[in-house]
Amino acid sequence: MSFDITTFHAEAVRTPSHEDVSAMRELLLETLREAGHEPEVDARGNLLASRGSDDGPHIVLNTHFDTVAPHVPYERDGDTVRGRGACDAKGPLAALLAAFLRAEPTAGRVTLALTPDEETLMTGAEHLGRTLSADGYIVGEPTELDVCVAARGQCEGTITLDGEAGHAASVPAERNPVFGLADVLEALRHYDETRGSETDPILGEPKLTPSALSGGEAPNRVPGSCRLTFDRRNVPPETSDSFREELQASLETHVPEAFSVSVELIRPDTPFPDPFVTDEDEPLVRALEAASGGEIRPFGAATEASFFATDAPTVVFGPGALDDDDGPVAHAEREYVRLTEVETAADAVTETLESLLS
Repeated sequence: MSFDITTFHAEAVRTPSHEDVSAMRELLLETLREAGHEPEVDARGNLLASRGSDDGPHIVLNTHFDTVAPHVPYERDGDTVRGRGACDAKGPLAALLAAFLRAEPTAGRVTLALTPDEETLMTGAEHLGRTLSADGYIVGEPTELDVCVAARGQCEGTITLDGEAGHAASVPAERNPVFGLADVLEALRHYDETRGSETDPILGEPKLTPSALSGGEAPNRVPGSCRLTFDRRNVPPETSDSFREELQASLETHVPEAFSVSVELIRPDTPFPDPFVTDEDEPLVRALEAASGGEIRPFGAATEASFFATDAPTVVFGPGALDDDDGPVAHAEREYVRLTEVETAADAVTETLESLLS
């Protein structure tokens, strides 16, 4: 089979995968079967295919085939393709798929491992992180062809502040949880100065962002509780669980005794990506750097790479950009990728595989 990146990428971007990924998964299965491979779908909906032998290193190519809502139609203008998923992550997907089909490992094995829910729950990657074992992972995301060796982690949660409910004319200010929010917000503003992780030499500072407030139903009634949501971007050695525990302890020391406060992670039964850093001198990093000509740097968003980095050296790499001089690109209405970048990424990954698996 002659695999054409431009044709596959067009079909992929035209295929909606923001609510139901079944059509996109079927496109991938059909493409791999036509190329003579026998892909499998595991219990979490991940698609896997392998080639090569167990006699040598094992490299995994991973990305996701779901997208955020809403679907944006395919549009091509010369070298530029616009549409939902054009760069996040159907551009990297096309590049990794091409490299998987082109590479000829003579001493080792390459596995294509594609996940269905990176933009939502990340249960697919978490499952792969527990069931796969490899000597290196290349995770496809829009990096402008740079080799990204680190990323901050990400988690979300809620802070609930309980006070006294009652008539606005009678509840004292020191029991009103709306007033108590001032102490919570002040504690969040200074959290990393007192208790948070230190600045990481590669990833920089962690970031804690309050994002929404809720509480109360009527202007003449004090609510019994108020809720604040937050987003946390963490750096090593902090994890989502350790952050929740530390934030809970911090708030308990800052909030007056008249209130009770609790911190919970949103969707605690689903995984959050933790921060990771891969050594720049790992052979995988140097091989991909040489093949792509890209810079070595951190990635600017949370990524499924976190679930693989505890097993083996992991890099994030692909065509397209998270943003450009005009604003957001990935997830935006103007999402786009240049086909020449997709081809360049495919060539770089193919060269990397052949240098490591021969």
